[in-house]
Amino acid sequence: MAHSLYQWLWQHEFWLPPGITWEDMQESEDIQYPQPRDLLLSIPFALLLVAIRRAFERAIALPLGSRLGVKDKQRPKAQPHPVLEAFYSRHCKNPKEAELLRLAVRSELAPRTVERWFRRRRNADRACLSAKFCEACWRFIFYIISFFTGLAVLHDKPWFWDHRECWTGYPQQPLQPSLFWYYMLELSFYWSLVFTLPFDVKRKDFKEQIVHHAATIFLISFSYCANYIRIGTLVLVIHDASDCFLEPTKIFNYMKWKKTCDSLFMIFSAVFLVSRLLVYPYTVLYNTYYYSMEIFQPFFGYYFVNALLIILQLLHIFWSCLIIHMVYKFILHGTMEKDMRSDTEESDKDEEREQAREKERNGLSRFGSLPSSPCRQRNGSEALGSRAQLTNGHLKER
Repeated sequence: MAHSLYQWLWQHEFWLPPGITWEDMQESEDIQYPQPRDLLLSIPFALLLVAIRRAFERAIALPLGSRLGVKDKQRPKAQPHPVLEAFYSRHCKNPKEAELLRLAVRSELAPRTVERWFRRRRNADRACLSAKFCEACWRFIFYIISFFTGLAVLHDKPWFWDHRECWTGYPQQPLQPSLFWYYMLELSFYWSLVFTLPFDVKRKDFKEQIVHHAATIFLISFSYCANYIRIGTLVLVIHDASDCFLEPTKIFNYMKWKKTCDSLFMIFSAVFLVSRLLVYPYTVLYNTYYYSMEIFQPFFGYYFVNALLIILQLLHIFWSCLIIHMVYKFILHGTMEKDMRSDTEESDKDEEREQAREKERNGLSRFGSLPSSPCRQRNGSEALGSRAQLTNGHLKER
């Protein structure tokens, strides 16, 4: 059965244009073509990148952040409680008011105490500032390396300047060593992101990030097997262009360098919107959808690659809407609001302020400020009684 599945999966009709078979893609001493087995190398390379990242974060990024003033907030810890912990782990991390009341009865605690416990427990699961700083530093280093590696590899390639050249001679386009290693670098990096997903900073667009990583890995792998490498290299270098500005924006934000952060954010926004909404659709989508049909008739690989590219474009539009909203707020208020994808830490001060307002509404804060001495308290009460009376919890002048 496994052999039959293997034979079905690697039918040339799926991967190659009509009239081309795997026999036409056989390697020789002088000519090499992409081989699916080459993709297995990306797994050990990805594990190597994970190890390098851990060493970089501990030896370089963490001490650097400490010197630059990136400090973690002291978070009040949630006291161990089996009932609340079981509900938090199995059911919901942010219970509604009715659930809070039921949990208060079961745990024999006040509803406010239960609410505070869940808030502190959620904060404990959120990444600290130093972890965010280290992650941003690592990604910044990689994106800089990968972007300039892509430029170095592609600057003398004809399809970098004339996009129709992506299809000249397709699919019998020999694989150059520089293109092979560039592909392995990018694929290994995205596999490393998948391996570290449980430990990386989780943002509000976590599900979209998973879709993005999956689509990218499928796209890189399929484009390699089907020898769509020329168009694949254009996709990679376009994506890395804006990421080079995103990560330093985060870094300076964590360092509280507001003006530098705002300036980099505006540059990132411009590069992202131009590269993802203008350059990408013309250079990649139009290229694969129309130019490729001048060389061959549509086949499964044609539809599959275009579907993955469109998924990426939908994600581009989603993130562009978030960026445009942030740019609008920046122009309106003159300052950049926090990243809308960030998971904001909750504070006990919010509850304290709410309690103070409630106390003031009930008229308790006025009495709380009276003298504590018995004599002065009695005299103060008489003086107060001569001037005012308490009506529905509020002081009213007589």
